[in-house]
Amino acid sequence: MRFGIIKSIFQKVDSVITGRGRIDEDLFDDLEAALLQSDVNIHTTLAVLDDLRTSVRENRLKDAEDVKNRLKESLSNVFLSTEMPEGCIRFSDNPPTVILVVGVNGVGKTTSIAKMASRFKKEGRISLLAAGDTFRAGAIEQLQIWGDRLGLDVIRHREGSDPSAVIFDALKAARARNADVVIADTAGRLHTRNNLMEELRKINRTLERELGRPADEILLVLDATTGQNAISQAREFVKATPLTGLILAKLDGTARGGIVITIADEMKLPIKFIGTGEKLDDLEDFDPDEFVAALLEG
Repeated sequence: MRFGIIKSIFQKVDSVITGRGRIDEDLFDDLEAALLQSDVNIHTTLAVLDDLRTSVRENRLKDAEDVKNRLKESLSNVFLSTEMPEGCIRFSDNPPTVILVVGVNGVGKTTSIAKMASRFKKEGRISLLAAGDTFRAGAIEQLQIWGDRLGLDVIRHREGSDPSAVIFDALKAARARNADVVIADTAGRLHTRNNLMEELRKINRTLERELGRPADEILLVLDATTGQNAISQAREFVKATPLTGLILAKLDGTARGGIVITIADEMKLPIKFIGTGEKLDDLEDFDPDEFVAALLEG
């Protein structure tokens, strides 16, 4: 997993610990500042440091490396409530598996869809793409370009048409063509607009009625570079649709990698994938332990 930029940021945390002659309250003050500057929220920062203080006291930790290892453990514990019991994506035994992808415009939603479809294709699964973002100019064409590039069918209607009708037709087409997976794009303009949130609810109702079950995955794409704004977006989408997981796009370009920990702590949702670049292969399973280890490597 590639966390080059994040590693360089969290080296500040590493430098705060390494070389300390003593473990004192000044260390904890410096750690608090370093975590907050890296976009870990105040609630998580204080909880992690309280846990670290307790461990230092009870275990009489004096070595900087021991303190760093305990900090890694405390940060990793943030992800415990978000861990996936099996597999990254829950594929249905009754295909097609339906993945609904939501998120505001500009976060990397369409690119994330293409990366998932490419990944599934390499795994031997055939995806069908549904161009459900019928409101944004160029969104349908953008998804079509990816479909053509990957050799996949794209179900599309004209701009401004009913997104639920696109999803309905995509389900019919997937069954007729024996597709394994339907990946549906959705409208994302301004998460504060109630009509668009209601549109998501309508899509969910259509899916459940026609599929006989809810969507197998409803994944929210967040731009990791937007920091706390990503949390605000996530809160709004949670109100509109039962999210099953997150995709963190543009993680390679984030200035403060602690936002990943903040998102995990606040949303209590599994991070299914992370985007680590612009190529189709730059979509990776998220490994919390590996991520935290990278944060604190010197």
